Amino acid sequence: MSISPIITFKAGICDVDQSSKPYKVQPLPTPGYIYLYHSREDDLVHFCWRPRDAPLDEPQLDLVMVPTDGSFVPYDIKEKDPSAPKINGRIFSLKFGSSPQRHLFWLQSKPQSPTGDKSWFSPRDLKIGEIVDRLLQGEEDIDVNQELASVRNNNSDNSRRDQDDDETMEDVEGHGDPSDHHEGGTGGAGADATGGDIREEGEGAREGGADGARAASSAAPDAAAAVRNFLASLGGGQGTSGGQGAQGKLYPLLNDLLEPPVTIPVIDAASEEYVDNLLGFLPPTVIVLSQQGSDRDFIGEPSAESIQAAREAMSLDQKRSLLKKVLRSPQFTQSLASLTIAIRDGGLPTIAEALRIKVQNGGLLRGGSMPLGGGEAVEAFVEGVKKTVQEEKK
Repeated sequence: MSISPIITFKAGICDVDQSSKPYKVQPLPTPGYIYLYHSREDDLVHFCWRPRDAPLDEPQLDLVMVPTDGSFVPYDIKEKDPSAPKINGRIFSLKFGSSPQRHLFWLQSKPQSPTGDKSWFSPRDLKIGEIVDRLLQGEEDIDVNQELASVRNNNSDNSRRDQDDDETMEDVEGHGDPSDHHEGGTGGAGADATGGDIREEGEGAREGGADGARAASSAAPDAAAAVRNFLASLGGGQGTSGGQGAQGKLYPLLNDLLEPPVTIPVIDAASEEYVDNLLGFLPPTVIVLSQQGSDRDFIGEPSAESIQAAREAMSLDQKRSLLKKVLRSPQFTQSLASLTIAIRDGGLPTIAEALRIKVQNGGLLRGGSMPLGGGEAVEAFVEGVKKTVQEEKK
């Protein structure tokens, strides 16, 4: 797989000590790179971290980012608690709107503070974080080199080359061509940097692949395309501001409610009629490719005859296997996360109407015209699904 990073910069991962409160962050000493690239397979941005001696296509952390779900921000505990311990390093937090997950990273380029403060974010540091955050919001036309040059021309970072411990590579690179990527040494704030008191930042910290972002896989691109098309069809309700926002009632995410330990037993116990009904919701291309082999080239939409032939050729076990593969795929999990975001952000009325789900008050606040938001909207959607299924059974 060919990877062409949009931006690469030196950073290390942080370990969160949850043995006592407040939680503590310990930057790990491994020299590493954070880099982002746009994948042609799933048409999404990947946020990656790898040790510097690891190949570009073998990141230790590879998160597929749903646009607008993630944010990359500098962490400054002093803003929240002036009495908190001093942070001995520049730490960025990768957050997710769809879950309480957090990933913490420390910049490994040499600090630029004129006073020697290792926790001081230079304009260049902040620009790097801003570029990453804009990429996570879905912005595409970013000239990384030009953005960084504008910062260099307006602050004391002009002398950074002479001060950086890494002589073979700048602490950050924009990439116009994959061949422009170079490797560098360690450098930076040092492995003895401490994160200080991170409090609520550490409470939701989990390993890569948890809710909100999933590790990349080799799942069929057709499934990813189907997810994108489905979400696009719900676009009328996304991006609006929910009546009660995302800070209201707490309620599980759809991807928490529909994890494989919950969904797989349903497939195992399902009748053949029910399995066939579920297959009807899969993109026809996925069904055809499951019989022809995923390595076959497929151009255009399959004909009705080829779809019917593929379904008739599948045994019940093969049908169950295909459905389980879909339910375990990162694309399915991410579609649920994206759907949750859309519901929480005011899209419940539009989504319920598109899916023919009967939700209370049409997904609007009682006595008003504003859509439900936050956890209450997700709860209303789940209860609406239950009610709709019960009425159909009757």
